[in-house]
Amino acid sequence: MDRQLLGLAADLHRRHRPFVLATVVWSRSPTSGKPGGSAIIEADGSIHGWIGGACAEPAVLREARRVLNDGEARLMYLGPPDELDGHQRPGVVTVPIACASEGSLEVFMEPVLPQPHVIVVGNSPAVSTLANLILALEWRVTVVGSGGGLSEAAHQVPLESWANLGVDEFTPVVVATQGHYDEPALEAALKSDAPYIGLVASARRADAVVGYLRDRGFQQDAIDRIETPAGLDLGAIEHREIAVAILARLVELRAAGAIGGASQASRPLAEAIDPVCGMTVDVASAKFSTEHDGDTIFFCCPACQNQFEKEPAAFI
Repeated sequence: MDRQLLGLAADLHRRHRPFVLATVVWSRSPTSGKPGGSAIIEADGSIHGWIGGACAEPAVLREARRVLNDGEARLMYLGPPDELDGHQRPGVVTVPIACASEGSLEVFMEPVLPQPHVIVVGNSPAVSTLANLILALEWRVTVVGSGGGLSEAAHQVPLESWANLGVDEFTPVVVATQGHYDEPALEAALKSDAPYIGLVASARRADAVVGYLRDRGFQQDAIDRIETPAGLDLGAIEHREIAVAILARLVELRAAGAIGGASQASRPLAEAIDPVCGMTVDVASAKFSTEHDGDTIFFCCPACQNQFEKEPAAFI
């Protein structure tokens, strides 16, 4: 990988942006992709670098989006349709390349995904323990509130900074203020898209908070988003154990893809078939298309588009 791509990879990682590192590991001429050739593919379809020509690039882009969705690395074989059977094996995705000038190549696709970001609200002993445990997993944590016992790596902000935290559908929230400001913290969390909202509180305290939220106009379906007690319900345990129970719940959500990780990286695929060569084309990133009888026809390359436009009836 050249220095420019290395710098971009470092910048994207620093900004917690997901991307796929695609590297050509084998090729057979004629092809413009050579072993060692690399590209960085972002979630929006931006490609930086070089891994192949007009037929290979859309196939790699399409597979990159799948890699970002499931978080699994894979090897792609791109070559003539009559060679695909000989390259099928576990962990390999085979893609037909109908363009005569593309030859064959194998591309290793590796996802680089941001670690989960957890918002923990409060300054209780459970908060400091939980924040330090999250950091031990090399996840990101923002502690909303003030208090001691936190690692220097923990980002700490006041409750007034909530709007700037970037809470989205993959950012879990844990509220453990020991009654000091549970209500405003939960109000803010319920107005966000947080996939998990946990409240550390006794049953009596939780009932009081729920009553407050109802009085504030929150409907039952919103209130049902709050899990209390937060984390795995282990009964009466001390604060460090509470933190471990919460972390176990967050790890469970992470494993299910509900927080952080892969599925936040990309959007659903919309695909079409190039009627000339039969290749699958990613509609969102397709560069070549034409209108025919009120329909939009997508192509993998300009040669296929040109061939279709000369004689549409041969391919419809």
